[in-house]
Amino acid sequence: MGFDGVRGVLLDSSAVVSAADTQNDDVLLAPGADYLFRKLRYSNIPTGITYALGLSTPKVKLLETISKQFSFDIFILNSSSIEVTEKEVARAWGDYGGRILHVASDINTEPFVKLSNSWLCIILNGGTSEESSVLYIDKLEQLPMTICSFNRKAMGKDGLVVGYVMKPSREDDFAKRGAFPLSPTGNGLIFMPLTFELPISKQLQQVDVIIHKATDEIISVELSSSLEISNNIIYSKGMLELQRCLEERSDCCVIDPFGNIDPVVDRFKIQNLLLGLEKLNTEGRYKVRAPRCIKVENFDVPDLRQRLLEAALSPPSIVKAQVACGVSDAHSMAIVYKVDDYKGLNVPVPAIVQEYVNHSSTLFKFYVLGEKIFHTVKKSTPNADILIKLSEQTGLEPLLFDSLKSLPTAQNEQQSGDASYQEAEKHQMDLDLVTVAAKWLSEMLNLTIFGFDVVVQDGTGDHVIVDVNYLPSFKEVPDDKAIPAFWEAIKKKYKLRQNANQE
Repeated sequence: MGFDGVRGVLLDSSAVVSAADTQNDDVLLAPGADYLFRKLRYSNIPTGITYALGLSTPKVKLLETISKQFSFDIFILNSSSIEVTEKEVARAWGDYGGRILHVASDINTEPFVKLSNSWLCIILNGGTSEESSVLYIDKLEQLPMTICSFNRKAMGKDGLVVGYVMKPSREDDFAKRGAFPLSPTGNGLIFMPLTFELPISKQLQQVDVIIHKATDEIISVELSSSLEISNNIIYSKGMLELQRCLEERSDCCVIDPFGNIDPVVDRFKIQNLLLGLEKLNTEGRYKVRAPRCIKVENFDVPDLRQRLLEAALSPPSIVKAQVACGVSDAHSMAIVYKVDDYKGLNVPVPAIVQEYVNHSSTLFKFYVLGEKIFHTVKKSTPNADILIKLSEQTGLEPLLFDSLKSLPTAQNEQQSGDASYQEAEKHQMDLDLVTVAAKWLSEMLNLTIFGFDVVVQDGTGDHVIVDVNYLPSFKEVPDDKAIPAFWEAIKKKYKLRQNANQE
């Protein structure tokens, strides 16, 4: 039996194109049209644009441009041969049941009167109707929610609607890999984008699960002076509204609760949590550990040299802002070669000073998606001797960089020791050890989807976890493995929460 949800969406020119600007004759997109195009592009639901014969040439050209940019089909409506259009749509998309939604600004024109007999007409700009073949919405931004509602009803108790919110660039990255389909996944998930342009409370009525990248919406972070007390994280107005509404929806499963994100925002808290890795170590195998580090409130204090000495932090060291994400300078870092150069160092304080681990220029990135753990290998910064040699040209001045943009990585000829980049990947990593550490981290942080970086110290073989982050893109993992694991992690978390609530 075919799926009885939405099998296609047709966007009429009347809904997505505004009248020309009378001052310069430019044809403009209707409000919310670009937003809708981006949501439908990777929705896994066929999408087309329709327009009637006689539409002006500038509007036709704009629609053709949109069609190419977003991979939409185009269908021309002729009131005297509507049946032909219906056959063209069926030929392009198949005719296996389900609804075709036709979005327009007016139903009273002749083509739409005829089409309402076979397609469900969604009329923009509000209104009411007693006809089952007509539905009214106020804004184009409401259409994804409408689609989810139909698909959820078609799925019945087997379907779960997952609302998601993150910055547009991150959302696009996930969506183009097929992570956020509006049509149901194989395990019954339907993904609905949340937008702050519509009332959050109304959108939450449609969802069972929320997945978010709250750190995308951080305005500021007021760090706590205590490791036991949560930091004061100030979110955007929209995210604060989401938090407030979720407090009223105790039945909604949040992946993951906002409070669980607090440690990954604070590098010093994470470093102290990682000290617990020590209990995982056993005699006769490599150690997994945190890097040695101290917190610094002011680089100009006279006892800094003594504190570094007591913590066994001899240069070079890497300096990182204590706030790990969400603010503009969170990724400002420096590699410092001389103790005297901490004075006046241009890295935001409070900061952490962390040991620089020689690791054959090899970084292992791990991704935890529920019960599945993946890893990839990337080139990293050179060993200390190479860094020092390169920096001697500038008098060993501190190396300042943004870790998201300009991480200094080693060239093949700059790698230290006998182990090449490939050999480091093959021989040094103890996957069983890191898997145990990943499961421990998952329990300690109570996070469902997160990532962490590991370097293997030359000589000792220590596995040092140098960074932890929430909801990473995991784009280095092949989509055919990562995306199903992502979906399964969400479904599993929902089921565990439901079972806990029933006990």
